Amino acid sequence: MSHKTSLLQEYPYLKTIQDLAQARNLTIHLVGGFLRDYFLHLPSRETTGSHHSSLDFDFALKRGAVKFARGFARTIQGAFVLLDQERGCARVVKKKDAQIFIFDFADFRAPTLLRDLGRRDFTINTLCVNLRDLKETTDILKIVRDFKKAIRDIKTKTIRMVSAGSFKEDPLRLMRAFSLRATLNLKIEARTLKRIQKDKELLKEVSYERIRDELFKILGSPRAAENLKALDTIGLLRVVIPQIEVMDNVPQGGYHHLDVWPHSLETVGQLEGVFVQFQDDGDLREYLNENLAGTRPRYALMKLAGLLHDIGKPETRKKENDRVSFHGHEHVGQKISRSIAKMLKLSIRERHILEDLVRWHLRPGYLSNFKNPSERSIFRYFRDAQEEAASILVLSLADQRSTRGPLTTPEDQEHHEKIVTMLIKRYFEKKRERPLVRLINGTDLIEELKLQPSPLFAKILREVEEKQALGKITNREEALDLAREIAERQGESRGQLDES
Repeated sequence: MSHKTSLLQEYPYLKTIQDLAQARNLTIHLVGGFLRDYFLHLPSRETTGSHHSSLDFDFALKRGAVKFARGFARTIQGAFVLLDQERGCARVVKKKDAQIFIFDFADFRAPTLLRDLGRRDFTINTLCVNLRDLKETTDILKIVRDFKKAIRDIKTKTIRMVSAGSFKEDPLRLMRAFSLRATLNLKIEARTLKRIQKDKELLKEVSYERIRDELFKILGSPRAAENLKALDTIGLLRVVIPQIEVMDNVPQGGYHHLDVWPHSLETVGQLEGVFVQFQDDGDLREYLNENLAGTRPRYALMKLAGLLHDIGKPETRKKENDRVSFHGHEHVGQKISRSIAKMLKLSIRERHILEDLVRWHLRPGYLSNFKNPSERSIFRYFRDAQEEAASILVLSLADQRSTRGPLTTPEDQEHHEKIVTMLIKRYFEKKRERPLVRLINGTDLIEELKLQPSPLFAKILREVEEKQALGKITNREEALDLAREIAERQGESRGQLDES
């Protein structure tokens, strides 16, 4: 949209706000992120990973923001959300077609507009427009007010704190500097970066729900790896996820060219490359973009898994002769990931997915150890990994590409890529197939084989299902015969144990 196109024509809800303000004799200013993105020539639409996108507007009033927001919500039949009664802050959400509009209204945080802007986070968010000055033919350049040299910093793509006390005012701004850096591809000015480093411990005062949201803006951007490195360089990432500290200075074996922590950061970068590589694969793209909770997509959670996939290695590291091993690190890593997911207030589904990614990340590598993995081993992988089979395969590609030690050969890498790519394709083909209808169930084991319910049922049914999926058995009679055979075999082995 050209800067000479009227905002009122482009966004009719602004006219509604303007009319309501005029009727109530209120002065309302459009401020912050919308204007920043407008001058950055961005569409101000933050893709949510689903079929919807959100468009955010922020407004500042001297007083009465909550009451005004309530009236505006009634007028447009939107949802009213009280954010902070004490500070006079409310939100109106309106969904129209595939667009979600978010309007935030807040009372000044100081006696005047100028002093209110002086208490904001970064200069690029201090532009403001008096809605009264907005007309159908207005060139916004003529009416925008720039008290803090915001346009200068927007032109040079610079994140600069408004004041040295900015981070004490709201310590979440320490993270927001990096989420803006990641999502808008900006740079943080040197003095601001120094102040972030100095004030980093203030972040401990902020709720994890708010920290998580900024972290996922970073993870959801195409520049997560470089921003996680930048966060780590100044020590802020350790404040967010203190558990990662165990990965420092942990050397690996000959297949690796990096120690555990730099390898983990490299894996996130390689994941971003894999996402670009497969961006034209419609099945995989839709799968990766699925929102798991709120507006948090699967691909963002996968980057967190990339960061944490080897977090169990320090605890399991053993040196035997000249070889280094990390046996069972995936299980230790799963437990640590569970505690991190709980700390970050992730949803139960996100936590389970994160755990699965860490727990099973080695499985694709085991499959690619064979020239052609057997149908049985492929079936078992898909059975165990379930819905995350494809995301684990994608993570494995990134993990392998981050492993370039002297023992890693181009032939091995190529073979791994070939097997993993084949399995990704198989996963989506399998999803389109009609699910197998079980030939027998637990009731059949009780009625036909006269078995008493026990843990043996799960073993029998799993083996029957596997043989059915591989085409070894095709009907109920064959399934019952196999079940009988397994039960007898189990009874014999138990008998042998009793005798001994």
